[in-house]
Amino acid sequence: MRTDALLRHQPIELSADPRFASRVKRLAATSVVALGLIWTLAVVTLDAPQLLSMALAAGWLLMPATLFASLARPRLRYALVAPASLVGLGLLAIAAWWLPADPVAGTGWLLMTAGVLLGGFLGIWFWMRLLPVPPALDDPFSRGRWALIAVHIALIIVGLGLAATSLLPG
Repeated sequence: MRTDALLRHQPIELSADPRFASRVKRLAATSVVALGLIWTLAVVTLDAPQLLSMALAAGWLLMPATLFASLARPRLRYALVAPASLVGLGLLAIAAWWLPADPVAGTGWLLMTAGVLLGGFLGIWFWMRLLPVPPALDDPFSRGRWALIAVHIALIIVGLGLAATSLLPG
């Protein structure tokens, strides 16, 4: 007798499905750029401790490395929790203790934090299925998923731009 758990299909996010592999490659390349910019801004504009810089740098290196490695072994995607936690907790620490006094730059860091945390939540929700995924969002290529991804990306991009205003003279 088979149980519901045995009948449930493996999510495409944890498979070697070639349609999803292009998304993993794109996410790996994007994370190299976005997490590198976040780390650079933290080092250049904040008076945060070295340990925070190291956590952000480790997340920056581990995220794309894990994503690329997961192309051959999709189950490695569970390990994305580590770099996501390093970056997410690092940004939460910035928001709590090292937020710039300038309200524009500070808002940028808060938006980046929200965007990264949203991305982590979406990964846990959709990729790891720790919460039920509604049928309308089950397909990784659905409009609803793309809308949530767009919000995640927009928060990070706008946040980067606002945080970078602290580099402007004056």
